[in-house]
Amino acid sequence: MQQVHKAAVGSSLFVDQHLCILQSDRNEMPSNVLSFAAAAALLSGAAQAQYLNTTSGPGYISYSTVTGYFLQDEPDTVASGFDYTAFNFGLMNQTYPGASGNGTQWQRFTQIVNSLNANAGLDTVYKVLFMGRHGEGFHNAAESFFGTGAWNCYWSELDGNGTTTWADADLTENGIIQAQIANNYWQRQIANEHVPYPQSYYTSPLTRCLRTANITFSDLDLPHYYPFVPTVKELLREGISTHTCDRRHSKSYIQDLFPNYEIESGFTENDELWSGVVAEPSGAQDARSKRVLDDVFASDDHTWVSITSHSGEIRSLLRVLGHREFSLGTGAVIPVLVKAQFLPAEDKPSTSVPAFTSTDFCTNGPPITSVATSSPGCVCSSGAGNSTGIASATAVPTSY
Repeated sequence: MQQVHKAAVGSSLFVDQHLCILQSDRNEMPSNVLSFAAAAALLSGAAQAQYLNTTSGPGYISYSTVTGYFLQDEPDTVASGFDYTAFNFGLMNQTYPGASGNGTQWQRFTQIVNSLNANAGLDTVYKVLFMGRHGEGFHNAAESFFGTGAWNCYWSELDGNGTTTWADADLTENGIIQAQIANNYWQRQIANEHVPYPQSYYTSPLTRCLRTANITFSDLDLPHYYPFVPTVKELLREGISTHTCDRRHSKSYIQDLFPNYEIESGFTENDELWSGVVAEPSGAQDARSKRVLDDVFASDDHTWVSITSHSGEIRSLLRVLGHREFSLGTGAVIPVLVKAQFLPAEDKPSTSVPAFTSTDFCTNGPPITSVATSSPGCVCSSGAGNSTGIASATAVPTSY
């Protein structure tokens, strides 16, 4: 009961948990931009202002990663190729001062987490986030097939190539296998190592995450009081790019696909954040990631939390949590012990959020080449070295 009380006290620092819509000024589109791009960007800008350019109450949550428990925390652990299934989710084999020497490593770690919460001030809570990346999607396979340059400059802007669809990409057969590997590993570790059951589940609204979460958790032998009923959260989506793989399906589609999933309040029927012509810079994505973390920490009193998301979004979440950079392969999982401190308004740092940025891509076929030193550096087949054949849009300001 103490932890529930502390979460409630922390949440009370936020006078209004509802999203408060702010208006943002938008730069005029240049006259030489394609008309369809201008219209899409303006519509998208309005949606971004409504859903993303928001503020909660005066309280502020400060996050930090508690290191020393997982291999992924350690600076000498190489992220590339790291196999969480070979290392007990990354939990290091060690003794903990003050903890019982009995039980498995996870049981002893659970004692530590419980002790941290029991002895924390009323403004502080600790949670363990299991963040899992979706299994391989058709967009991942397409990028590997076409090459990153051709993918970024042309193919990613299409819904597919006539034989494969990657708009809001589903899992490939390999991606399904990766999710099944996660499912099998969770079963074994719960049974043998007594890894704590996730008490809450959250997922991105993109199909590859919805399906990965379902394959990973839906058939586990879970307690009745901690069922697998994930909450679909808009802001756990991948970085908002111009790629069609990052455009989600409708709310109705999600409800039909997984009717047992809960969809958060305020979730729009159609995707109002993706325009196809402007992209979210990392600073804006980090502000978005903090907002979704604030929502989880202020409203959910559970300690063990599962999040199914994307490589770019998990990198952003890790930055907000003060964790070292750690990129996940498809289907991989990273656990993080998080300390969250609920602070008054005067402790909130002053920050600015960068605008959504312009992007360019080829409209008349794959590029001749792509230039690594520019972003994305597309050299299109008609007019190499100039903007001919490239669709672009101006930045749309954002503020949080």
